[in-house]
Amino acid sequence: MNHEVLAVRHVHFEDLGSFERVLGDRGYLVRYLDVGFARIDAPDPVAPSLVVVLGGPINACDDVLYPTLGPLAAMIEKRIAAGRPTLGICLGAQLIARVLGARVYAAPARELGWTPLDLTDAGRISPLRHLDGAQTSMLHWHGDTFDLPKDAVRLASTPICENQAFAWSGHVLGLQCHPEVRADRFEPWLIGHAAEIAAEGKDVGELRAETARFGPGLEAAASRMFGEWLDELDAKAGPRP
Repeated sequence: MNHEVLAVRHVHFEDLGSFERVLGDRGYLVRYLDVGFARIDAPDPVAPSLVVVLGGPINACDDVLYPTLGPLAAMIEKRIAAGRPTLGICLGAQLIARVLGARVYAAPARELGWTPLDLTDAGRISPLRHLDGAQTSMLHWHGDTFDLPKDAVRLASTPICENQAFAWSGHVLGLQCHPEVRADRFEPWLIGHAAEIAAEGKDVGELRAETARFGPGLEAAASRMFGEWLDELDAKAGPRP
């Protein structure tokens, strides 16, 4: 095993964001696998200390249109089966849910913008307590959602999507939302998703202003959450050599 983090990235601006700083401070080496530029089946799915599957604007089950999804799902499945730490954000969480046998489907409405999380009792005693809606708002950017996988623990919800965050078997975390976003790197989101923003009738200026308002607080809270989750993983794995 190594102390490398493999981050699977679908669009360039949806990266690890504030999480990358947390990993760097802890001495992890981060390597990105950019979907469409690298073979998804090339890396050993078990070797990295952590695999993070990031977001992207496609459906997690649309293998016919996007043939990269099948190999990626296979990588996640091998990773989870080996008991290795795995984190999914947005599309990544949907892919984890798919691998765990849950249904992924269109949400009742698209969530695009800032809405606080409503934590469950389990969420309030987990690292996600730092993301409680009473303390910080949350960025959402998705049109699909999923059923809670079997044996998973729901950690957070919003009025539109019941399953915003879940934990599974102590080493898997799925986050439908975007706690990793950095306010100082948000402009590419507005440019890259311009068509989607227009289709939803969202105001670019309002999204920019809300991100400037809520982003710094979320970044601090999300860094605490992610760091605590890493601490829990380290405690289970034992000291690093």
